[in-house]
Amino acid sequence: MNSLKSIAQKYSETGLVLRIAIGIVVGAILAVAVPQASFISIFGDLFVGALKAIAPVLVAVLVMSSLCQGSSKLDSRFGMVIFLYMLTTFLAAFIAVLFSFAFPQTLVLVSEGVEQAAPGGLGEVLYNLLMNIIVNPLQATMNANYMGILFWSAILGAGLKKTASDTTKRFLADLSDAVSQGVRWIINLAPFGICGLVFGTVTGSGFSTFMGYGRLLALLVGCMLTVSLIINPIIVGIILRTNPYPLVFKCLRESGFTAFFTRSSAANIPVNMELCERLGLDKDVYSVSIPLGATINMDGAAITITIMTLAAANTMGIHVSFATAFVLSVVSALAACGASGVAGGSLLLIPMACSLFGISNDIAMQVVGVGFIIGVVQDSVETALNSSGDVLFAATAEYAEWRKQGRPLPSFLGGRKTVKRKGKYSR
Repeated sequence: MNSLKSIAQKYSETGLVLRIAIGIVVGAILAVAVPQASFISIFGDLFVGALKAIAPVLVAVLVMSSLCQGSSKLDSRFGMVIFLYMLTTFLAAFIAVLFSFAFPQTLVLVSEGVEQAAPGGLGEVLYNLLMNIIVNPLQATMNANYMGILFWSAILGAGLKKTASDTTKRFLADLSDAVSQGVRWIINLAPFGICGLVFGTVTGSGFSTFMGYGRLLALLVGCMLTVSLIINPIIVGIILRTNPYPLVFKCLRESGFTAFFTRSSAANIPVNMELCERLGLDKDVYSVSIPLGATINMDGAAITITIMTLAAANTMGIHVSFATAFVLSVVSALAACGASGVAGGSLLLIPMACSLFGISNDIAMQVVGVGFIIGVVQDSVETALNSSGDVLFAATAEYAEWRKQGRPLPSFLGGRKTVKRKGKYSR
């Protein structure tokens, strides 16, 4: 018994990123050595399933509790987070236009269609988004509809703030702490889940299925990396007036890493909540902005929609002017906000964008089929960009407020440097 406790303690004391890296290596080795051991992939399914199951409950409880306690501070920080979400989603789509013009792609369209129903236009996307907000709260929680969860949690939290007794408020606070602790336990088991996910990916899809679309995949991934490693850091650096890369790499390492394998912004919400807490962010703000980011901060989705649509236009021999492509980037940014927070959510918005160029739905759905073929990598990188950005911009808005107040930034961002406050300098 003592030996098991010591092993568990050693496991917990080891850094999560190192444990996940070990899980990746072990999963790949097992996939090559014993590909018939399909039960290993169950660990991945259990991990993602547990995250998806607890995330809606976590968001609902956190939002209700924070608003009920009367300590919610959805001030200028929250406004800045929303602004950064929308700005970077548009910039991502615009960068995708530039990349597509510099490296035009064509597709070898597959014959298979995709059975899911795709939205017919931007109006339908926005309509669905609004209808998702007012859906039945229980149904929203069961279906992980985070816009609906946020809306009704805010309504109930504000109502409880007016009517709830101190005992009720204390119960909600305790329930919030209990659910958060459950999330920590699940995240602590992430290495086993990642091991199962890697095993299932290598044995199931490998890389042979998308080698024929290598150039298209390289363009998508290259564009996403450009946004993640150049565009986003520039924006963060301008706002915080410091080297942004320690924060960028921290978000990529601790949020993007798990999002890459879960391929779901929704499933990664608990991971982002945990990271925000460790970054010292205000829980009243990030408990709302993180789940909202899983819905509207869709840089990767905007890139996918734009590049795949322009590739379809090139394949059909349709000339696209730069002005028209710019309009496409705006439409893609808006449509990306309607992408679901699950794997492949952005692909079903491609037919809507293709309709701008008169491309038939049959052709557009074949483009969607190509997207699913390369989705093993494309969707993973897309989710890593989206989810890590949720934390990055939440932290940026928080630390910008710290600067206004004269508070030093965290040490990894140079917080030990002198900071000017009221005509004096303090450390």
